[in-house]
Amino acid sequence: MIPRIDAARLADPDDPSHAALLQDMAHAATETGFLTVHNTALSGEDVRAVIEAYRAFFHLPATRKARIDMAATGSNRGWGAPGAERVDPNANADYKQVFDMGFELAADDPLARHGLKYYAPNHWPEGLTGFRETLEAYYAQSMGVALDLLRGLARSLRAPHDFFDDKFDRPMALLRGNFYPERPAWATEKDFGIGTHTDYGCLTLLATDGTPGLEVRKRGGGWIPLQAPPGEFIVNFGEMLEMWTGGRVRATPHRVVGTAAERISVPLFFNPNYDTNVAPMGSGKTVLAGDHLSRRYDETYLHLANGTG
Repeated sequence: MIPRIDAARLADPDDPSHAALLQDMAHAATETGFLTVHNTALSGEDVRAVIEAYRAFFHLPATRKARIDMAATGSNRGWGAPGAERVDPNANADYKQVFDMGFELAADDPLARHGLKYYAPNHWPEGLTGFRETLEAYYAQSMGVALDLLRGLARSLRAPHDFFDDKFDRPMALLRGNFYPERPAWATEKDFGIGTHTDYGCLTLLATDGTPGLEVRKRGGGWIPLQAPPGEFIVNFGEMLEMWTGGRVRATPHRVVGTAAERISVPLFFNPNYDTNVAPMGSGKTVLAGDHLSRRYDETYLHLANGTG
């Protein structure tokens, strides 16, 4: 069973249900890999606003979107055309479209000198009123929600509640709009909106328009459909956090097959600072978060894998 958690109560150690919610969080992290949360700082209106902003962008003519095609930027910023990614090497390229934005470093930040592509400048469409402002406001709020959830996760694993705080002050946090069109008539058993995969980073905070489509793999095999209305969120954990916690936290495979209706989802991939050591705690090893993401992104974004960006 996938837990459903009240985020405000999880964050309040004086709430009578706090201990039970920590148990639910521990179950989600170590068993299901997924949970849903409600009663966060983001309202249904906030989610609907950002979804409609993405919808307006995705319905622009391809020639306008192509002006900020990430295949030409050498990073993961801007528009990703259909077929720009393949998350499952045994399937065809994903038929979805995406729009990515992320954290921009201050000019005097030491990391800025290295020209790291995962802190690359954002690219914005021209002539789409309010698009940038809506996404930037949502991005800032969603990072606060994600950090609160990581604090709850830390408590559930019996770590200091602020364990993650100083590791996420310059996060490689990527906000994405996913546009899944109606499942194409030509689609085969190897064609997906997004193929079977586990997320690469730490925590994903996913908002959706409520349309079905996401499926979570059961531990014993088979798939669980999972959806949430605007204002509730689907949360899952990624490979980086599984590695970092020595396997205590689970990264669970999931996919989007596609249906007869278009679907928009908005994941925040909340990942730590580039130079955070995410090797298994206590192992004495060093694995930089940025190195892990670089390897996984370069395998997924076809313009990076092919060296065409």
